[in-house]
Amino acid sequence: MDARPRDEPAIEVETGSGPSASVIWLHGLGADGQDFEVIIPELRLPTQPVLRFVFPHAPYRPVTINGGYIMRAWYDIAMSERGLEQNLEHIRESKRILQGLIENEIQRGIACERIVLAGFSQGGAIALHTGLRHLSRLGGIVALSCYLPLAETLAHEVSPASSHIPVFMAHGRNDPIVPYARGHASAEALRKQGYQLEWHEYAMPHSVCMEEVRDVEAWLTRQLNKNQ
Repeated sequence: MDARPRDEPAIEVETGSGPSASVIWLHGLGADGQDFEVIIPELRLPTQPVLRFVFPHAPYRPVTINGGYIMRAWYDIAMSERGLEQNLEHIRESKRILQGLIENEIQRGIACERIVLAGFSQGGAIALHTGLRHLSRLGGIVALSCYLPLAETLAHEVSPASSHIPVFMAHGRNDPIVPYARGHASAEALRKQGYQLEWHEYAMPHSVCMEEVRDVEAWLTRQLNKNQ
């Protein structure tokens, strides 16, 4: 595998020479691009197609729910009498960042339908928000331990080209950070809108387990083989 230097805006790892598909994987709140780099060998994906994994770093910003502490975050979260509040402008800013990464892969010769978005927690939320609205159909979305942000705007922002994008969602039943019920409700809402959604749940907290890795591996293998 070829890994790029760690001082770039995103960590890149290619599983061989001449990648023909890309996986852009977004980390969760307070982590960085290195957080999920270790998942590549754990996935045990076939040697073909050759993949380029892109692990971007979220911007540094104060996070209200964490006392204003500055950390890498795809968007700010605050608590109000209405519950958790998501920062709309930050979500749209992160969508633009992710769209730029998608465009960069296309310019490097990767077809749009060969690009998969993936993410954990906040990263999964941004992958869903962006992938469902992308003007050209992507290869799929992997959304782990997250929910659909700004769900109320999806109906009038959804891209017709992305209305049949395959989606993998998974959640821990014992998640104290992003409640299981919220993730499951997002999945059910997407199913009702006709999305090709595969749902998995596990006896785990806000984390990733090996059973989940195996399920992501099987799903990714199917999607990447389908679009060759």
